[in-house]
Amino acid sequence: MFTNNQRQEERTGRSGTPRLQYLQELVSQFQNSTDEERKEKIVANLANFAYDPYNYTFLRQLNVLELFLDCITEPNEKLVEFGVGGICNASVDPANAAIITKSGGIPLIIECLSSPVRNTVNHALGALYYLCSMSTKEEILKPEVVNVIRRYAAAESVNVSFSNLAKAFLDKHITENK
Repeated sequence: MFTNNQRQEERTGRSGTPRLQYLQELVSQFQNSTDEERKEKIVANLANFAYDPYNYTFLRQLNVLELFLDCITEPNEKLVEFGVGGICNASVDPANAAIITKSGGIPLIIECLSSPVRNTVNHALGALYYLCSMSTKEEILKPEVVNVIRRYAAAESVNVSFSNLAKAFLDKHITENK
């Protein structure tokens, strides 16, 4: 459920932690942690906050989108999964999409299409769906990327979610470009 100021105030009460402060605490915990499992939980938590437009300004202010992109470059598959999940959740917003794009996120997301982790591939397909625009289509719609997406679209018997996301991507971004 999406949040607004009134609902957030009702949920946190007078003694509750304001959302910006709570997110800042999560970011600080992530930055100060050396425990991989703890980092995974924190990034998963941040990714869950990234679906709600109420949090977008806070996430931008705290550089959480860049943190997600950093996670995508890690060897830890869970951090990659949750990082690209956060990117997928946030990329629907044009301001977030601009930051992701300007921060070099598209090549990182494209790399996630070859991940052995299903959720990572799903999140990557979703993120590319939202990030593909007139200004990014040259970078995203490269033949090798489109071929991978076409293979996922044809793999309905192997993975329906890959297939459905890939078909939606092709319907929106390839059919329109013909």
